[in-house]
Amino acid sequence: MSNESQSPARPVLFLTDADISALSDVPRAIRAIRDAYSASADERRNPGRIFADSGREWTRVMPSVPVSGRLFGAKSINGSFADGLQVSYLISLFDKETADLVALVDGNRVTGLRTAATTAVAVERLVPARPLRVGVIGSGFEAQSHTSALALVASFGSVSVYSPTAANREAFARRFTDALGVPVTPAQTAEEAARGADLILCAARSRDESPTIAAEWVGADATVVSIGSTTPAQRELPADLLSRADLIVADGVDEVVNGSGDLIAARAAGVDVDALTASLNDILLEVRSVDRDCGIRIYKSTGSGLQDIVVAEALVDLARERGVGTALPVGIVTTRK
Repeated sequence: MSNESQSPARPVLFLTDADISALSDVPRAIRAIRDAYSASADERRNPGRIFADSGREWTRVMPSVPVSGRLFGAKSINGSFADGLQVSYLISLFDKETADLVALVDGNRVTGLRTAATTAVAVERLVPARPLRVGVIGSGFEAQSHTSALALVASFGSVSVYSPTAANREAFARRFTDALGVPVTPAQTAEEAARGADLILCAARSRDESPTIAAEWVGADATVVSIGSTTPAQRELPADLLSRADLIVADGVDEVVNGSGDLIAARAAGVDVDALTASLNDILLEVRSVDRDCGIRIYKSTGSGLQDIVVAEALVDLARERGVGTALPVGIVTTRK
């Protein structure tokens, strides 16, 4: 506590989930992510998740002080099992120069936007510069948001989509045939969607936490995106596929290597995951070279506070430009220590 305190010079902006839906801008999010990862990885600025867990309630905090931008802060994910599982997301943003609270943002939709934008930044550096055959496993929100984002950075020649529910994969095919202007066909099996694909997007959680694709479905020079297994208990990619990889690109090396079920299982099976894995930062900075035409390239994501903060800042800037959001009548004081 200090007697030397002052209120923020500018009202705190609050952005609701509906505000974020109206502001969602994938190209702007991609630019923000590209800028953020075009600096060397720094665990002091971007430490891992912090957990608090009672067994009934839990909180996960993902802090970040990005090199890029004017703001820093954290996303908190807050869950309760009191009545089933209910979860809320809150991003708090502070000014780097004054430490003033600048904005409070509902993080629900930001999470999906930043995940798709980060995948697009990675895939842009991993796939060949030619029309690609794309296989999508999953048809829900993540599959849809990623397909839209990836189409902004890669050339699609055709798309095949598999979902366990026929109506869902058929609806996905109709929507993206119109949106992308290329043939999108529903596949009867995940194998049918993956075989022969240049780019495979894995965006469907396994019901029993077993891998959703098999190694033999993946071609010798394919790129595989894995976004659906982000905890030690979750599996999406089999160990024998990871053993065939020439390169694994991670949005956060420590959490991907030590905190995702895929790589934990691969290490237990004898795969040298540390030697195979490079940070997205090193790929963008060309510290680690990428052959886009030969070998299996895998992008593996567990998410990070860095992604949340820089995308939320981009949305706050856009909100101020458009007059979107609510200026709060009160804020918190900033004190001098």
